[in-house]
Amino acid sequence: MDDQQTNDGVAGAKRPADGAGLHVGIIMDGNGRWAAARGLPRFEGHRRGVEALRRTVRAASDLGVRYLTVYSFSSENWARPPQEIADLMGLLKLFIRCDLLALEEAGVRVRVIGERDNLKPEIVSLLEEAENRTRRNSKLDLMVAFNYGARQEIVEAARALARDAAAGRIDPDSIDEAAFAARLQTAGAPDPDLIIRTSGEMRLSNFLMWQAAYSELVFLPVCWPDFDRAAFEQAIASFRARERRFGGVGPAPIAQVKSAS
Repeated sequence: MDDQQTNDGVAGAKRPADGAGLHVGIIMDGNGRWAAARGLPRFEGHRRGVEALRRTVRAASDLGVRYLTVYSFSSENWARPPQEIADLMGLLKLFIRCDLLALEEAGVRVRVIGERDNLKPEIVSLLEEAENRTRRNSKLDLMVAFNYGARQEIVEAARALARDAAAGRIDPDSIDEAAFAARLQTAGAPDPDLIIRTSGEMRLSNFLMWQAAYSELVFLPVCWPDFDRAAFEQAIASFRARERRFGGVGPAPIAQVKSAS
C-alpha cells in the first residue's frame, strides 16, 4: 500500500473512502500488578495476559477494527530479571505455535515490528513463519510490537533517509512527512486512531510516538489480564464520542452556541 495523505489529513496510508476500519494501538500493561494483587507469580499474570490478547484479537473485527497494534515487549524490557524475560519468550513461542493456525484461518495478517538483530534465531524464525503464513490475509492486520522502541524506530528512519541523501538517491529538500513515514516499520498502515493503555498508567512509554501525533488516548484502570470485550467496547465508544479536529476548528460546543443565541 502506498504511503500518502489520509482522508483525515494525517500522514500515513490512505483509508477506505467510507472511513471504515479503525487502527487501534494497545499498550498491554499491568500483568505483574494483576498477579501481585492475587498473590500469584508474575508468570501467571503474563500467561493470563496472553489469554486477554486472544480475546482482543477475536473481538477486534466485530468492533470495526481493521488494524490492531499491540505492545508486547519493549526494547527497555531487557532490563527485567532474566527469568521473567525467559518466561515472556516462552509465552511468545507458545502463542505462535498454538494460535498461528487459528489466526491464519480467521484472516488475520501478522506483522512484527521491532528490532530482530539481538533475538535468538529460533525466535526470529517463529516471527518470520507467522508473517509468511499470514501475509495474504486481509481481514485484520495484527501488528505485534516486539523488542520495539519508538525512538529507535525514528532514529533508524532518519538514518535511512540520510544514507539515501548522501548517496544522491534523494534530494534532502524533498523529504517530507510522507517520506519519513514510509521509512517507519508501520509503513503501509494508517496512523492509529485510538491508543488504549491498561492498568491506569497515563503515558506512551516509547510506543508509536511519531504515529500517535493525533491519536485519541484512552487510559483504563483495568489491568491487562482483565481486559475483555466490554472494556474494548468502552474504549471505542469513548473514541467515537470525541470530535477529532487535527488542529483545525470544529463546531462550537453546545453550551457556547446556546449562550450566543
